[in-house]
Amino acid sequence: MFYAKAMRACGPRGFYAIWGHHGRHGFGGRHGSGERGSRRRVFDSGELRLVLLKLIEEMPRHGYDLIREIEDRTSGAYAPSPGVVYPTLTLLHDMDLIEEEKSEGARKRYAITQSGAVHLTEKTEEVEAAMAKLAEMGAHRERTEGAPIRRAMGNLRQVLQHRLVRDDVTPETLHEVAALLDEVSQKIERL
Repeated sequence: MFYAKAMRACGPRGFYAIWGHHGRHGFGGRHGSGERGSRRRVFDSGELRLVLLKLIEEMPRHGYDLIREIEDRTSGAYAPSPGVVYPTLTLLHDMDLIEEEKSEGARKRYAITQSGAVHLTEKTEEVEAAMAKLAEMGAHRERTEGAPIRRAMGNLRQVLQHRLVRDDVTPETLHEVAALLDEVSQKIERL
């Protein structure tokens, strides 16, 4: 009953955004675009090769380590999929830009080769631009999804959950809540 009322009052997008069901990690989704499952391409294949090679130059890494490092540097805004990273590592290995290093366990750890270091030197400007893109994504994520905003969104979610599940919720109450949320959204948009 409650869900039907809320859906009519807020519409499907508003309802799911309020309750955090529209993104894997609550408000805003994992990929920083605000849309669930959006998989916009952050890097073209050449840029990703350079990013992975640069990170391997910094220290030998496993594929999983590379994914986590990129996710950390973007403050969670972007994490390349294993389906992109591992074939790219294979390509870098085939190009003799990285080599497999002995490591414990089943994971392959890669180190940069002399050819890889020369390649990075030849592509310095492109490497710097790709790494700057990572840093900017992280800075943007920090600005837009900082701790105070996450806390306030959590508070809003709690209040809505507690208030809107009560038996005395009327369609008018739902419309008033939707109007308040719209008003706040407009004010934030004008900042």
